[in-house]
Amino acid sequence: MSAVIDYAPLLWQGLLTTILVAVLSGALCLVVAFAAGLARLSSHRFISWPAGVFIEVFRGTSLLVQMFWLFFALPFFGIQLHPLTAAVLALGLNEGAYAAEVVRGAIASRAKGQTEACIALGMEPALRLRRIIIPQSIPAMLPPFGNVMVDLLKNTSLVSLVTVADLTFRAQMIRSSTGQTTAIFLTILVLYFVLSYLLTLLTSWLERRFALDRRALAAQRKDSKMMKVGAA
Repeated sequence: MSAVIDYAPLLWQGLLTTILVAVLSGALCLVVAFAAGLARLSSHRFISWPAGVFIEVFRGTSLLVQMFWLFFALPFFGIQLHPLTAAVLALGLNEGAYAAEVVRGAIASRAKGQTEACIALGMEPALRLRRIIIPQSIPAMLPPFGNVMVDLLKNTSLVSLVTVADLTFRAQMIRSSTGQTTAIFLTILVLYFVLSYLLTLLTSWLERRFALDRRALAAQRKDSKMMKVGAA
């Protein structure tokens, strides 16, 4: 374990880079998920079909190949991406394609009566999505979103292959210098687990928070009905 202690600052720098990649990729993943998921639900084919092609291509091909393509192949077309940019794009687009199906499935599973009620009230499609459909769908999205984010975090270990100096990259450097494979990789194994567990705790907290909000809303509606009955 002496190598872990001696090279702790180097591992810390790698950990910060891993967290940065995960945060940036996660933000891009959420944007892509809602954009592609909502586009997939569109009744216009020129919107839904490109979204469907995007989702199937990024779900059906290897994340590593996508990352290599963005970093190594695009320069042949005159586009040179920074290693961090290529890594974030590959992770965000790939995981966003999976999360887009979560968004689509959660919204499609809402009761049709809610949409019909919104139409009866004269609400525009964008307004009913923003005010009614999406807020009610978020509790159903949270558990699979949590799984997607944990998977994204674990896949950040691949960015070392496009020269991003993340936790895995630093660990490989230390192993090459010291030859202490077991201690080094056991350490980063624990660090990845801790980060994943923190994401799980965050997801659980969000689930409880939205569940409490729903229960509070239901209680308010019940009280309102009882007041109306009492007044009658």
